[in-house]
Amino acid sequence: MTATYQRIVLASRPTGPVTPGNFRLESAPVPEPTEGQVLVRVHYLSLDPYMKGRMMEARSYAEPQALGETMVGGAVGVVEVSRHPKFAVGDTVVGSLGWQEYCVTDGRNLMKVDTRSIPMSAFLGSVGMPGVTAWYGLNRICEPKAGETVLVSAASGAVGSVVGQLAKAAGCRAVGIAGGPDKCRYVTSELGFDACIDHRVHTDEKAMARAIRAAAPNGVDC
Repeated sequence: MTATYQRIVLASRPTGPVTPGNFRLESAPVPEPTEGQVLVRVHYLSLDPYMKGRMMEARSYAEPQALGETMVGGAVGVVEVSRHPKFAVGDTVVGSLGWQEYCVTDGRNLMKVDTRSIPMSAFLGSVGMPGVTAWYGLNRICEPKAGETVLVSAASGAVGSVVGQLAKAAGCRAVGIAGGPDKCRYVTSELGFDACIDHRVHTDEKAMARAIRAAAPNGVDC
């Protein structure tokens, strides 16, 4: 009997918040790679805010996710079969592999990564796209100096959480903005920010301005 794998497809477009009913779990035969392709077994999937936009039909920077097709998304996995000169069996790779246990690809969307000292899952987070976004934004655009204050919106998110930690490592004061006491507690207690402002408490412009002045008495540099 042919081996099968599971995949999650987009069954319907959300009309409000995304729900489990917008997806469908399917089984399909494990595909066989042809010349110039590799078969990757996916170990970790990435769940990112941009995916909500891809699920909609509204015009955007990327084509909408097709209904009945494997849900798009970043993933990290291991090459199990290779007919590609640049990839070997056992290589750990990151790419847009979708929400599925196996994926056949021609390698154009794959990047080999070294997991000897970094966990595989981290390549979807702190050392993956969110982490690189954080590093580039802080170090190449903001360019903060030690002693300056960095204000980070969405501080508990994948990008913001890394920005704050990098800012602290650079000798800066890191002030976060997040929604709710649990997120703010995580931002200060676990991520090491100096302060966190709850935007669900400070809901209007004047209240937020006062909260920022209290958390950053010397002003905000970045």
